[in-house]
Amino acid sequence: MYKQYLRKSDGRYLILYWQKPTTVSLLENNLGVESSPINNELRWNPVLEEWVGVATQRQSRTFFPPDNFCPLCVTKEGEFITEIPLANYEVAVFQNKFPAFTANCVEPIKDDFYLNTSAQGECEVVVYSPDHQATLANLSILEIENLIEAWKDRFAELGAQEHVKYVYIFENKGREIGVTLPHPHGQIYAFPFIPPIPERELRAVEKHWVKYQECLFCKILEKETTHQERIVIENEAFLAFIPFYARWPYETHIYSKRHVSAITDFNFKECNLLARLLKGLLDCFDKLWQKPFPYIMLMHQRPTDGKNYDFYHFHIEFYPPYRTQDKLKYLAGVEAGCGVFLNDSQAEEKAKELRKNTSGENMV
Repeated sequence: MYKQYLRKSDGRYLILYWQKPTTVSLLENNLGVESSPINNELRWNPVLEEWVGVATQRQSRTFFPPDNFCPLCVTKEGEFITEIPLANYEVAVFQNKFPAFTANCVEPIKDDFYLNTSAQGECEVVVYSPDHQATLANLSILEIENLIEAWKDRFAELGAQEHVKYVYIFENKGREIGVTLPHPHGQIYAFPFIPPIPERELRAVEKHWVKYQECLFCKILEKETTHQERIVIENEAFLAFIPFYARWPYETHIYSKRHVSAITDFNFKECNLLARLLKGLLDCFDKLWQKPFPYIMLMHQRPTDGKNYDFYHFHIEFYPPYRTQDKLKYLAGVEAGCGVFLNDSQAEEKAKELRKNTSGENMV
């Protein structure tokens, strides 16, 4: 993929990706402009021993704009300036206008008891397509491959920054999840620490590695391949299944069959097969009830703090919020207050439902 860096009038960068070399210019291009510092901070919760991000400017973020005022569409000549002014692209990435983490933040006032620090990091928006009506599910295989290449590039570039310890790639899709911009996009958060859930995974996987001299994820792959009942779809490089221990009814995980720890480890063929499996799985979701399926999609991969994580295994997780066609699963008292998920269904049943939408084919 070819890419071009541009600078917006407020100092935020914009990166455009193409299959072929292309040069564009922005109506408001200002390469010498730097963004203003932001008063974001991290506050330490000593009771749960975890960080809480505080970013008050996010209260002003865009909230359900009309279709003709989409900030993620390409700017039309003579109309309002969007986030992507006067430029065509395959994939676009820009700094979030309302970030939770930023490299340019001020040091907060210190407290004599509580611990706090600046929320140094990065938040990026990844726009999948210029097409406002598109979704990840209906992009072509080539378009999804382009997106994977952009993800790889951002993981490598953000992870190389000294203050970034974890690069988190994710997508929120659907109003049910809380998405306020329907234009197809995802996000990337570059954290100055390893977030709690990946950290718990890392501890468990390392513990298994030390005890049994094997990868825990590879063992799960072996079990699911043998058992078969929880598999939704697979190909020669990736397996999508609903875990035995799924917390959401249609929670689906994608594991790479080769033991790698980050998206940058995949070769060209594996990227193509990942694109095919993603499209196949999302097609299963949308066909289930013949309507767009909302979800949270997230990638877990090795931290970028320079330590050895050979024991870890790249994977993608999907958390669809529906438990039936017309009922959402909410995180209520037990889940939110105790951290114990209650699932109203069995993984084997839900995997069978999704498999029906593969037209009898498990291979893509």
